[in-house]
Amino acid sequence: MNAKTMRIAVFVLSFIWLVHGELLEADQDASVPEDWILVERVGSLEEVELTFALKQQNVNQMDELLKLVSDPDSHQYGKYLSLEEVAALVRPSQLTEKVVQNWLQSHGVKNCHTVVTQDFLQCVMTVQVAEELLPGTKFHRYRRESHTLLRSTSLYSVHEDVHQHLDFVGGVHRFPPKGKDISKGWEGARQSALGFHLGVTPSVIRSRYNLTAKDVGTATNNSQAVAQFLEQYYHPADLAEFMCLFAGGFTHMSAVERVVGTQGRGKAGIEASLDVEYIMSSGANISTWVFTNPGRHESQEPFLQWMLLLSNMSAVPWVHTISYGDDEDSLSDAYMNRINIEFMKAGLRGISMLFASGDSGAGCRHLTKERNTFRPSFPASSPYVTTVGGTSFKNPFKVTYEVTDYISGGGFSNVFARPGYQVAAVEAYLKSVQPLPPQTYFNITGRAYPDLAALSDNYWVVTNRVPVPWVSGTSASTPVVGGILSLINDQRFLKGLPSLGFINPRLYKLQGKGLYDVTEGCHLSCLDDKVEGKGFCASPLWDPVTGWGTPNYPALLKALMD
Repeated sequence: MNAKTMRIAVFVLSFIWLVHGELLEADQDASVPEDWILVERVGSLEEVELTFALKQQNVNQMDELLKLVSDPDSHQYGKYLSLEEVAALVRPSQLTEKVVQNWLQSHGVKNCHTVVTQDFLQCVMTVQVAEELLPGTKFHRYRRESHTLLRSTSLYSVHEDVHQHLDFVGGVHRFPPKGKDISKGWEGARQSALGFHLGVTPSVIRSRYNLTAKDVGTATNNSQAVAQFLEQYYHPADLAEFMCLFAGGFTHMSAVERVVGTQGRGKAGIEASLDVEYIMSSGANISTWVFTNPGRHESQEPFLQWMLLLSNMSAVPWVHTISYGDDEDSLSDAYMNRINIEFMKAGLRGISMLFASGDSGAGCRHLTKERNTFRPSFPASSPYVTTVGGTSFKNPFKVTYEVTDYISGGGFSNVFARPGYQVAAVEAYLKSVQPLPPQTYFNITGRAYPDLAALSDNYWVVTNRVPVPWVSGTSASTPVVGGILSLINDQRFLKGLPSLGFINPRLYKLQGKGLYDVTEGCHLSCLDDKVEGKGFCASPLWDPVTGWGTPNYPALLKALMD
């Protein structure tokens, strides 16, 4: 290694983190995830596509501006920016662009394209060139079931004149997280009768959250979206069948208006079916898009591809719901901080980003044989998204009040400080609820989540033309909340008001108004002698299991109509 290179640490579940001369995250496992099988060393003439995240400008200014456009007490509330205005604010400096481009061109890399905001470069090159560009990389092909991937798991170097101009390089190390099982069953069954149900359907959702047959979209400028990853695809025939079976009582659409990306072939994914069917039955009669991101190259990363699409489209839906996440400790702070900036860009444009809180309760990370900690999830822990937890009916066979669903993800970030909008609510919880889990298990000063919740237990879904019961998870609650927020946007648009945008500052100022408070139940965590499988518990007002509670549509609509 010559004097003009630097050594950096990278690991298998992360992007490259570019920090001058320091070894980062050295405690991470650098092995390939066990569900991925090494197939072969990749030929030097095969192509890879790498994504270079260029350093952005005015990040602190963006943060302050997002607070102003999202705060209902600010005179700038709702005065969102266009994509072009965001680009002018965030675009990398001319020096950064020149240094990175010269570096790439000096290695013969010319097949690159950027986005409107100019802060990402995607470049196609041969493996030989990539390994010369990033000394130390050795690309191999890996396989998981029918999916193949090109990755390098070795440490590598970046020229010291370049590192200060990059946040990370995507497409080198990170393996996609394994999809999680979102189904669980009931024991037994009971005869359906008036007021009873055998599983959650659109009619049950609409009954519980007080949506009438008239509560459907009518504004022509409204839209909503779901994003699909991990080889998850929906089938249009499943959606049509679902609406035929379960959406007879209200006006609805039976087809997605636009698919962005390429739908995969083969069987439909149950999670993709769930997302599309429930955002379109909750946010009924509203134009719906599906972002599907299988990746054009084996080296692409689908979540990152979706973020780039948003940075390159002037017109996108107002509400996005995403059932996707990874453990915070498997990602670099540098990567998560950069993704947070992408969420800030969306909020500045008036876009609402909703993420599922996860299905592992507080989670559990085994540090040593004697020591465990809770395990927060990202992007659920991001201060710049709205995170949705899960609930169950107190009586699982009757439309009653809701209690905690024990799988509902929640807790405190180990990376992000508590944002100002939630300080009072979270501190009130920490002071009023006793006993709390031991403080060695969580970061008491971190961003706390979720922000609100909805039913997440025992859904009916149509997938591969078959009605399937007992589907559960915050992958169900998130599109339901997304659809309800889309209905509220619809009413706002009809009155000439802007979209809700980043709703968290306003949500916390409501202090639970317009929501059903969930006060019973705890979620799961580490199975050890200190916490005995119990994480945090629900309580009056905000809590790190169900947030502020679940939607009461008429009351929430009234609270958000100014």
